[in-house]
Amino acid sequence: MRIHHLDCGPARPLGGALMDGVSPGAIGRLTCHCLAIETPRHGVVLVDTGLGMRDMLRPAGRLPTLNSALLRFRYDPDRTMLRHMKRLGLHPGDVRHIVMTHLDFDHAGGLVDFPQATVHVMEAEAGAAHAREGVLGRARYRPVQWGDTGRWRTYPDRPGGRWYGFDAVERLAGLPQEFVLVPLPGHSAGHAGVAIETPQGWLLHAGDTYFNRAEIHAAVPHCPPGSAAYEAVMAWSGPLVRAQQRRVRALAQAADATVMVFCTHDPVEYVALTAWAERLRAPANKNADAA
Repeated sequence: MRIHHLDCGPARPLGGALMDGVSPGAIGRLTCHCLAIETPRHGVVLVDTGLGMRDMLRPAGRLPTLNSALLRFRYDPDRTMLRHMKRLGLHPGDVRHIVMTHLDFDHAGGLVDFPQATVHVMEAEAGAAHAREGVLGRARYRPVQWGDTGRWRTYPDRPGGRWYGFDAVERLAGLPQEFVLVPLPGHSAGHAGVAIETPQGWLLHAGDTYFNRAEIHAAVPHCPPGSAAYEAVMAWSGPLVRAQQRRVRALAQAADATVMVFCTHDPVEYVALTAWAERLRAPANKNADAA
């Protein structure tokens, strides 16, 4: 298994450190942290897709106007999952499965770019996306991004499995047991984390359970005010968001923690995980060069 950490929707919102906690000056940085995972027998598995090619080329009408204005995406086709895969030497047809944390516009934009892939998503999320209730529902869920929803494979809210004390979908159709879907509703009705077992331990892509690393990893949890405001506006249930953050925080900070937790939009986490993945690949690259 080879995991690639990819930013498929870079944003440059106004606010600097008020948005990301680190950037000097007036411009902040947010990521759309997605995964492309090469597996021995199941092709390439994606975790979220970020913004798609059509979103980058013609965002008007595909993306919500207000959210796009606030986030200030970099509309660069080279930052799409399709172009990232090309640079990695991977073919779009090799993508057989896409596991979704949720179906917000900045996570599901590339679904239409991989029409042959099975899309794994929680049943509650699929229902909320189709219903598009209220102003928030119409803004966050964009059917034009999805392609054929007949390829969606949905999973019940009470899936029956367990993973580190969380409810879990332990068997995703067509995928090995190293992939687990962990329901974490709050940010959206069917929001979930995606856990992947690697030789180095478990990774948990927590999606939008939190927006900034300090909400989970700091001794005193906090969030930059700009991100905190956006997180609150986009929450389907504020109380559930806070409850899930407490649970994920306990998992990440446990004395015997064996799970590496990260979210979608934190740029520091993204850089750290990208560097970590590169270091893991370095010995193999060195041996290949020597050969």
